[in-house]
Amino acid sequence: MSDLLSKAPEPTATRVEGFLGDRELQWGKHKKIKVGKVFRNFHCKTCDDQRTFESGDELYCLGLDEHAVSIDATLRCTACQSSVATWFLVASKDDISGFAPEVRIERYTENLRDRAERIGKAPGQFADLVKRAQVAYDAELGAGATVYLRWILESITYQVAEIAGIPTTGKNNGRVPFRDLLERVNEERRIIPQRFSSNGYKLFGELSEIIHGNSTEEVALKKFKPCLQLVLGVVEEVNRDNVFAKAIDELGWGSDNIDEIAGDAS
Repeated sequence: MSDLLSKAPEPTATRVEGFLGDRELQWGKHKKIKVGKVFRNFHCKTCDDQRTFESGDELYCLGLDEHAVSIDATLRCTACQSSVATWFLVASKDDISGFAPEVRIERYTENLRDRAERIGKAPGQFADLVKRAQVAYDAELGAGATVYLRWILESITYQVAEIAGIPTTGKNNGRVPFRDLLERVNEERRIIPQRFSSNGYKLFGELSEIIHGNSTEEVALKKFKPCLQLVLGVVEEVNRDNVFAKAIDELGWGSDNIDEIAGDAS
């Protein structure tokens, strides 16, 4: 079980040793369980470095029904003891209190309490938006998560265009269609990573379709990770160009109005 929890939100079902003592944990009842320690890696803000956070020997389990339980785990940095909180919804098609149930993680959330950050987050000014996208994804809000990804992609593309002197308006001062602008910017500055060179524009189109309701939540959630990798890849490509990275930083772009914009997009 500890390995399964440490790999969350990996949804693959895994057979584990019984952890409820062959007795159903009734709805609303708590039980301490010993399933081994949970280990997760975060960027610890106190240490300012990647660290392993570990749980104690006992975890707290809350009964939901014969097929599901809720598990809470508090994890501490192995170096400085800063703590974060995690929560898992664990389910089984069979009786979860059995001798060796096959279980899966249905939901995973974390409260890093401003003491840690996920590893691999976007740098600088886009970090908050990536964090919001990830929170929405964890809550299974696929379209909502995608709004933030599209906003990042559009914002960085327009800023690179402005710095490079690429026109963003056409006839009658109307905005150039974003896909056309993205292609023009990429031709001059190569902001789309090589690994996405053949489908970068397609992924942006899928971002747009999801946001405007032309996709189910299930499809939106499925496409979130490849779209996230595209967006993070663009940010990385721009940051590799020190001149552009410095210029964008000096523009002071912020996300104070993201909620208003996200609402308009949805």
